[in-house]
Amino acid sequence: MGCRVPTGRYRAQTEVVIDGGQGREPAHGAAHGEGYPSEVTSEQNPAPHAPEAAEEAGPRPGRLTAAAALAALEGLVLVVGGVWMLVLGLTGEPDDRRSAVTGGITLIVLALLPLLAARGLLARRSWSRGPAVITQIMALPVAYNLLQADSVAIPAGIALAVVAVVALVLLVNPATTQALGIKGPGRAQDGER
Repeated sequence: MGCRVPTGRYRAQTEVVIDGGQGREPAHGAAHGEGYPSEVTSEQNPAPHAPEAAEEAGPRPGRLTAAAALAALEGLVLVVGGVWMLVLGLTGEPDDRRSAVTGGITLIVLALLPLLAARGLLARRSWSRGPAVITQIMALPVAYNLLQADSVAIPAGIALAVVAVVALVLLVNPATTQALGIKGPGRAQDGER
């Protein structure tokens, strides 16, 4: 029965195998102190430059650009609403100053999600579709609540509902999915075959 014992501190490449008193042998067939085990090399492959990688993939589909624009619009509206609430809370006479300030800060922080998603969509990052979809799903109940109000909030609810539904349709579109490099269920091995 053999065991591996590292011969140097944090140096996996000089690991030796001790096999029942047979002596020391280099692990994985490497010479003493040379190379890495399991065919790992010390060479680094530089990541392709992002603009060059986007150019290789072809032009960005209009649907992807439109979805990014809608997500950015939602983020900007949240920032404007948050700043407005914050300013009113600090300078005006709100019913509850603490709630107004907290609400304003919350809206500004929540604006980060759609703004980061929009940036990722424009850069064709596959991770960006998730936050963008989550933003649209969260916008639908807000739009419903605005539609239930008996005030000037009804047009805002209609606009928010339209933007959320259109953005969801654009985000799940096959052209958008392909441009982001997202493979559907059961297609993970298609590139390997």
